[in-house]
Amino acid sequence: MLTQPRPLLKDHNSHNDNDKKSLLLTLDGCEGYTMSFDGRLLTGVSVFLAVADAGNFAKAADVLGVTPSGVSRSIGRLETRMGVRLFDRTPRSVALTEEGRLFRLQALPLVAGLEEAAAMAAGSAAAVAGRLRVSIDPWFARMVLAPELPRLTEKYPNLRIDLMTTNARDDMMSGFDVAVRFGSTSAGSLIARKLLDIRVITCAAPAYLEKFGEPTRPEDIEGYEVILFRDPETGRAFPWEFHRGGEIVSAKVDGRIIFDDPSAAIAACIAGQGIFQSLEIGLDPWLKSGGLRQILKDWSDEHYPLYAYHPARHLPPAKVRAFLDFVQQIAKEKARQG
Repeated sequence: MLTQPRPLLKDHNSHNDNDKKSLLLTLDGCEGYTMSFDGRLLTGVSVFLAVADAGNFAKAADVLGVTPSGVSRSIGRLETRMGVRLFDRTPRSVALTEEGRLFRLQALPLVAGLEEAAAMAAGSAAAVAGRLRVSIDPWFARMVLAPELPRLTEKYPNLRIDLMTTNARDDMMSGFDVAVRFGSTSAGSLIARKLLDIRVITCAAPAYLEKFGEPTRPEDIEGYEVILFRDPETGRAFPWEFHRGGEIVSAKVDGRIIFDDPSAAIAACIAGQGIFQSLEIGLDPWLKSGGLRQILKDWSDEHYPLYAYHPARHLPPAKVRAFLDFVQQIAKEKARQG
């Protein structure tokens, strides 16, 4: 049990004692044991981690809901207290120094532990609160996540979600708590969690097939107009492959239009522009209504992974864990429906 606090601890970086808010506490039954809590140090570490994740002061300030000058002052105070430079600064960005990189590796699990302790004390549902910033693939957001969001917000009424739809890979965690992307993992310093393996199918509009005929072998695709889709990792069109068991056939395809938005590519396919290879998830409405027809069904054993990413903390915050569990659940439900 904590006894009455002793007088405030003086600090050479503070203008006065009350700015510091550091307490020396004694524990009953532990004579002579003292614990110093420095609220400004903890705040400075939190700001430091936000800047390290965001890549600059302005983005970190937006995440934290403060001004960039406030972030700069907090980092300056932390560097002065520690006696090391944590960031190399330029007008547009900041980069961790070697000391900053090492400090981040040590600080992340400690802060995550505090967050987890607060979550456990508050209870799981109450702890899933605040603003969650999500960077998410547009197709998954539109076709899978958005229709199911009421389930999440009803379960966690104190959670606010800020969604940005993009399939870009560069700086995908800049200012975000979690990112969701299709494709092979490139986690780097992030934690990657595989949510699902999704089947790739080949489809076309019935009107297009009636006009040009339906291919019966993968090699036949070479004579058809196809709709290409740009790989966000390479910037080039995805190659076309057909998988059946352990057999893989690569096809030479010719397409005059390349998309980077799957919704636009599907719309063009429905309109009769050509044949398209797509992730099966989300296509169920058009396949059932007849707007699209799957072709070469025997050659649809290729699968494409869906990953979620979050910063490499020992244990992510409760709101991130709740979101990841929910996304994985609805992705599996949608895949089973397909």
